[in-house]
Amino acid sequence: MKILFAAPENAWGGFLGLLRAEIPEHQCEATGGFKVDSLQGVDVLIPTMCRITDNMMAQSDRLQLIQQCGSGLEGVDKKAARSRNIMVANVPTDISGNADSVAELGIYFMIGLSRKVHQLSVSLKEKRIGEPMGRALSGQTVGIIGLGGIGRALIKRLKPFGVQLIGIKREDREKVKNELGLEWVGSPGDLKELLARSDHVVLALPVTAESNKIIDAAAFAAMRKEAFLINLSRGGLVDHRALKEALAGGEIAGVGLDVFWEEPPDPNDPIFKYNVMATPHIAGSTDVSMRGIVKGVAENIRRVAGGLSPLYLN
Repeated sequence: MKILFAAPENAWGGFLGLLRAEIPEHQCEATGGFKVDSLQGVDVLIPTMCRITDNMMAQSDRLQLIQQCGSGLEGVDKKAARSRNIMVANVPTDISGNADSVAELGIYFMIGLSRKVHQLSVSLKEKRIGEPMGRALSGQTVGIIGLGGIGRALIKRLKPFGVQLIGIKREDREKVKNELGLEWVGSPGDLKELLARSDHVVLALPVTAESNKIIDAAAFAAMRKEAFLINLSRGGLVDHRALKEALAGGEIAGVGLDVFWEEPPDPNDPIFKYNVMATPHIAGSTDVSMRGIVKGVAENIRRVAGGLSPLYLN
C-alpha cells in the first residue's frame, strides 16, 4: 500500500521515519510540505495540517483511509469522505501519550507566565538578583475549557500544585465534576463565569462551528487583568485581532500559545512584542507521544491492508 504523509519529510521529530520502520512492507512518501498535490495511487493519506476537500478526494483513484497522526480532523470533510466510502480515523490523545505531553507543556506555560519568564533575561543582563518576583501556582484558579483527554491529563498533573480547578463541559457536568474532583463545572453558556474566576484559562477543545473564535473581544473583557490565556488546542479558537488588542490594552496579563491563527505564524507579527510565550505547535511532539501515535497509525494501516475496519473511526 502507498501511504502519503502531507508534510515535510522530517516533520514532527521524524514521524515518517518511525512509521517506515514500523511498517516496512508498505511504501511511505512525504509531500515535502503541508500540501497535497495529487491523491492518484494513494491508499492511505495522513493529512497532518492540510485541508482535505471533496474536490481533492474526487481525484483519488484508490484512497481507502484518511488517517490522522493525532486527533485533529477539523480540516477533513468527513461527510464527503463517507459519501465516497473513504474511511476517516484518528489516534485519540488519551491512548497515545499525546494528551500527557500536551498537558506538560500547559504546565510549562503556567509556570513560565506566573514567574514572568520574559523578564528573566533582562534581570540577568542588568545584574539584578532576586527579580522579578513571580506568583506561585498554589492557590491560583485554573479554568479548563474542554474536559476530554488533554483536559483530564492536565487536571491529574495540576492537583499536586494546590490549584483550584474549574471547567466547562457540554454534558454530564455533575458526573464529570465528581469524577475529576473539580470545584465547579459549567456549561458552554457559563463561559463568562469561568473566565471571570480563572487566573489561567486553558483551551483544550476542538474547533467546531460553535467553538470557532470562542475567545473573542467579549471573552477577553470578562477575564481578569492579571489572568493568562493558554491555547493548547487549535488557533481558530482565538480571535487574533481581539487577542492583540487585549494584550495591547492590558486586558489580560499574557498568553501561552502552541497553536496560531495561521501556521506557521509570521515571526514579525506585533503580537510577539507583548507578554507571549510561544512554541511552534510542539505540545504533542515528544518521544513518548510520537511512539504512541506511530503505533496507532501503523495498526490502522495494517488493519486496512488486511481487509479489517480501522480503529477510532470518525
